Amino acid sequence: MSEENSSFNTVTLKLPSIIMEKLKDVGVDVESLIIDLIVDNLNLKPEEELEVHRELARRFLEEGMKLIDVNPVQASEKLYKAAEEAVKTLVLKHRLRSIVERVEKRGRWKVEDLFDAISELRQIYSDDIRRWWDSAWNLHVWGFHEAKATKRYVEERIRDVEELVKLAIE
Repeated sequence: MSEENSSFNTVTLKLPSIIMEKLKDVGVDVESLIIDLIVDNLNLKPEEELEVHRELARRFLEEGMKLIDVNPVQASEKLYKAAEEAVKTLVLKHRLRSIVERVEKRGRWKVEDLFDAISELRQIYSDDIRRWWDSAWNLHVWGFHEAKATKRYVEERIRDVEELVKLAIE
């Protein structure tokens, strides 16, 4: 392990190609899955888990911002990941029990959990949160999966992702 910055360490993990193919087939993000498994197995305190997701939201936002000029497609995915971690943070912060229990039972987050969370969080934060999430989802689908992201396309959606992350960090 080598230290990347003050709150993150880098680990290189070599996985058999069959595992990588299966993960790709079912649409599972390796990094997120590993983090979810580690968090689950360490039995972190709720405030520690909250901080993990907060830090990930910050990191992905930073990484996405740095990639906009060089690789808008990858920037799109990093910005989406920032939004995803922000939503997880808000779910834990507001103790949205039905979502937390479902995730704990399954052992990982699914996109349905994030969409359900946004529906519940709208009652707390107004419709802005849905718009911010929609921009992030748009980056994920059209910017990353469909690889249609241009610098301008990403820049037009950055503010929404920043607002969502800001909400989670406060």
